[in-house]
Amino acid sequence: MAFDYDLDFDTIDFREQPELYKVGRGEKGVLLVEPYKGEILPHWRFKTPEIAKESSEKIHQMYLDYKEDGDFVGMDMARKFLQMGYTRSRRYANYKGGRKYDKNGEVNDRDINEEKAESAAIFEKKWIIVREDEEYLKLKKEHQKKYG
Repeated sequence: MAFDYDLDFDTIDFREQPELYKVGRGEKGVLLVEPYKGEILPHWRFKTPEIAKESSEKIHQMYLDYKEDGDFVGMDMARKFLQMGYTRSRRYANYKGGRKYDKNGEVNDRDINEEKAESAAIFEKKWIIVREDEEYLKLKKEHQKKYG
C-alpha cells in the first residue's frame, strides 16, 4: 500500500490513530507523521562521523523504546530516519553540497567526500539492524494486513 499523502497531517496524532498510517516505500512521509517527526527529527544529524554515530545510536535507542512499547508506527518512523541518514549522507558524500543535479537538470560529476561516506556507513549499519529485525518484520506484516 502506498503512503497516503492526502491525509490531514496537521491534525492527526498517529500514536492515537495508527490505523491511518501506511508504511509506504522507503522514506515516504518521514517528515509528516507526528508525533514521531517531532520526537526523532531533533536527533537526526550526519555532518561528521562523530555526530552521525551519536545521532544513529540515539535514533536506534528510540526504535528500541518504541519496540518495547509495541509502537510499530514509531518503530517504522525510526527506521525511516535511519534510512534517511544513510541516503542523505550518501548524497553529500557523492556530490559537493549534496546537489546531484545542476541548474539544467544534468547529473553533476561525483566528488567523493570520505567524511560523509563514513557518516553514511554509520547510519547504514543501524538501518540494516532495524530493517532486518524479526519483530519489526512481523509487526510490519501485521500492520499492513490489518490496515493496508
